[in-house]
Amino acid sequence: MKVDVLLGLQWGDEGKGKIVDVLTPKYDIVARFQGGPNAGHTIEFDGYKFILHTIPSGIFNKNTINVIGNGVIIDAYILSKELDNLTAKNIETKDNLFISKKAHLILPSHRLLDAAYEQEKGELKIGSTLKGIGPTYTDKTARNGLRIGDILSTNFKERYDTLKNKHLQILDYFKFDYSNHQLDGDLFDVYEKNWFKALERIKSYKLIDSEYFINKALQDGKSILAEGAQGTLLDLEFGSYPFVTSSNTITAGVCSGLGISPKKVGKVFGIFKAYCTRVGSGPFPTELMDDDGKILRDIGNEYGSTTGRPRRCGWLDIPALKYSIMLDGVDELLMMKADVLSPFDKIKVCTSYKINNQDTEEIPFDGLSQNIEPQYEEVAGWRKDLTQLKNIDKSPEELVSYAKYIEKLVDTPISVISVGPDRQQTLFR
Repeated sequence: MKVDVLLGLQWGDEGKGKIVDVLTPKYDIVARFQGGPNAGHTIEFDGYKFILHTIPSGIFNKNTINVIGNGVIIDAYILSKELDNLTAKNIETKDNLFISKKAHLILPSHRLLDAAYEQEKGELKIGSTLKGIGPTYTDKTARNGLRIGDILSTNFKERYDTLKNKHLQILDYFKFDYSNHQLDGDLFDVYEKNWFKALERIKSYKLIDSEYFINKALQDGKSILAEGAQGTLLDLEFGSYPFVTSSNTITAGVCSGLGISPKKVGKVFGIFKAYCTRVGSGPFPTELMDDDGKILRDIGNEYGSTTGRPRRCGWLDIPALKYSIMLDGVDELLMMKADVLSPFDKIKVCTSYKINNQDTEEIPFDGLSQNIEPQYEEVAGWRKDLTQLKNIDKSPEELVSYAKYIEKLVDTPISVISVGPDRQQTLFR
């Protein structure tokens, strides 16, 4: 058996949570392999709406084991609140949520550092979610971090205080007054107290050596789906640096984020929106600043599930999509939010860029300093409500033509078209 991979091909927010939820019945295990509570995977069914930040999106199937892998970073308090939200809807997690001992912890002081660093950047802010992601991965790389397995040790509090004090010294250097700074509505001392309570709760879950667990499951013939967070164009190595996240969001990140050999990677599913969105700063060649952009934002409800910030919206970018497909080795595409394009008579698609009067399909090294002019083709819109569709055979001819047009441009098949947020609004081709 091999590990199948599902990840986003744009700047995140593609709809990964919904598709993982739809595919979960086919898998014995769903595993998150990178990122942290900067993710926001939304799942809707039976009139309920859930937003998951750390827990894998397969949690709603009681027969599926969900693993938070070693490549994920965990804020104990955010995870605890996430568990509370599930329990309130009678979704039990004790038996099918496993947590890697090697997953690193986001300390409350990591979140203070995140805010201080972003404040210091001024106009050059990258648009951080302020969840402590960057500082936590920094400590991980610098070999200063604390991991889930460490909470079982007798000297954990001592090690915690040592690392927190290092952070406070940095805050003093930046003259960052954290006494009145709030973390999700709580002052630091209150947040820290709740964080330690949450650690005690986490101790009651199955804490595992996830690399052994995953590889043994493969040997036993178990089917596994690796769930990515954020998107390929936010990858630390290959995204629009420095406007990126702090982890490897591409297929290669599965190997280090779960502890498997590259030989164990199976089918790769790539998710993209029928248009593009981005949260925060950074290059966005097809961004729309006009009424069309507003229509996409309003109809698509394009507001960050983690931050609540309005998303920047634009037309589909084929060079960027081809770039992601190349990096990830995508076998099948899943096109999300086709229903949002229903109001348009004509839909524009960026098929190349013009940079310094030269046409190219390659993303330049520095997307901000380059004067990128997207080159568009127009295709016919469908001008019909798609949200009630139950079968691809009943869909408008123009929608099928749009999918075939994209398939031809990127040389990769589209196997799923999503026409709404509910798990039932999913059309298989």
